[in-house]
Amino acid sequence: MQTIHIIGSGAWASALAQTMRSAGKTVKLFARNKIVVDAINATHRNSVYLPDVMLDSAITASTDFAGINTCDAVLLVVPAQHLGKTCTEIAAHIPNHIPLIICAKGIEAATGRLMHEVVTSVFPANDIAVLSGPTFAVEVAQKLPTAVTIAARSIELAKQLCEQLGSRTFRPYASTDIMGVEIAGALKNVMAIGCGIVIGKGLGENARAALMTRGLREMTRLATALGGKQETLMGLSGLGDLMLTCSSNQSRNMSLGVALGKGETLADILKQRVSVAEGVATSLATQILAKKHNVAMPIVDAVVSVLHEAADINSAIEQLLSRPLTVE
Repeated sequence: MQTIHIIGSGAWASALAQTMRSAGKTVKLFARNKIVVDAINATHRNSVYLPDVMLDSAITASTDFAGINTCDAVLLVVPAQHLGKTCTEIAAHIPNHIPLIICAKGIEAATGRLMHEVVTSVFPANDIAVLSGPTFAVEVAQKLPTAVTIAARSIELAKQLCEQLGSRTFRPYASTDIMGVEIAGALKNVMAIGCGIVIGKGLGENARAALMTRGLREMTRLATALGGKQETLMGLSGLGDLMLTCSSNQSRNMSLGVALGKGETLADILKQRVSVAEGVATSLATQILAKKHNVAMPIVDAVVSVLHEAADINSAIEQLLSRPLTVE
């Protein structure tokens, strides 16, 4: 796999382009955002989403999706709620033999489908993999040490992708648990919004630790109900990503929760941002999925009530604290 094409214009797309160059690959980004494409080609920076990082000068970008097919693998790095539309737009340009690596985290709000289900519906003949784990884009772009999970249906493909896409500072670990990896990556964003609310309200680190721990339990219940493995939730894509996302204001979802906890409205917060906090849409999709499979998720329910039902934050917190005590 010498030539890697990346679909997306955000910080994560640019960071992955940088790390693919570190692995010795020929890399090209494809995006609709002409401002980003022109900036990468002219100044070697993503001027909109990752302006402070100088990208490798060999990374190029294009708005012409017709050239996607001349590669050995494609990384899909677009927001979860736009992945289906993007796949439909590029379907005619990608042959069946090219593997597709999903780098988006979320659940499609309109349908409740996970990302691999969205992609497979458009590309039923292609090999599909999922790349997920504890990553801040800026640190990956700066070539700081990072470990992730790459899950595919066959362990052979997962191992091949790990070997081909990894580098000295970007260390992928192979898995076959696509479902577990995807559920973990999607739900940690919902839990991060909850943790942000806790911090924004000044409820303390004990409360954050409790929410993270019980949130991980909720994530595990849903993942296993859908066929995922419990051990996956204890790994990089589960516990690792949850710890990172719930512990730093670098996290878009965590910082959104902090702002909510301090009294800002969701509409005002979203107006001020160019990047996407995936947990907002994913929270409601998660609640619907959990009810369908009869999985209790009280933290998700509380986050949904604040984000989508105009519930008072204090009341939502009180409802959680008033739940009956039970065994762990």
